[in-house]
Amino acid sequence: MNRKPTDGSTFEDARRNRLTVWEWSLKTLMGYCLFAAGSTGAFLLLASCTTPAPPRNVEDACVIFAQNEGWFADAKAASRRWNTPLPLLLAIIYQESAFRADAQPPRAWRLGFIPGSRPSSAFGYSQALDGTWERYKTATGNAGAERDRFADAVDFIGWYVDETARYNRIAKTDAYQHYLAYHEGQGGFAKGTHRQKAWLIERAQRVRQQAERYRAQLNRCEPRLALRS
Repeated sequence: MNRKPTDGSTFEDARRNRLTVWEWSLKTLMGYCLFAAGSTGAFLLLASCTTPAPPRNVEDACVIFAQNEGWFADAKAASRRWNTPLPLLLAIIYQESAFRADAQPPRAWRLGFIPGSRPSSAFGYSQALDGTWERYKTATGNAGAERDRFADAVDFIGWYVDETARYNRIAKTDAYQHYLAYHEGQGGFAKGTHRQKAWLIERAQRVRQQAERYRAQLNRCEPRLALRS
């Protein structure tokens, strides 16, 4: 039986027009997005259709900012506001979401095909939890902040690092310790919950290394980026 998508095409139409499966799928998705745009209550569906793609090379800070005009100014503003190194902000985003706006923890599956719940409410570039995000909005007055908006996410990380520096007395240049506190929470870090998690220790070491790479890259391209912003 032919399945009729929202744009009126069918698999049989695709066969006659010699469309590939990928082309038919893209055509169908575009039609569904356009249909959603005109439907009441379909805002979230439309947003998912227009989610920005991550940078081509998330390993290179210069490429990230060259590809996404405006991100450098946003990240620099957060760095200045919270007196937090820009490479640290980027390294945390890299580790948490690989710069994917709609990143979420993997969903559990029952019987291999029934979708279950996710392990946490983490979402967006920063993978901030619902409660922590609400605390950030209240503390900063940024009531309209969204976790899938880069400017808000990078400002959130700057705020969290600043809070951690004061609460846990960690130097803002210490990417390793800051990532441990970011993952475990400031209270958890103070209790040492990270000490028995070898996988987390290794991850924090990777964050430190990535921050160092970003720092070296920005030394090359930041003056040029500053002229453009």
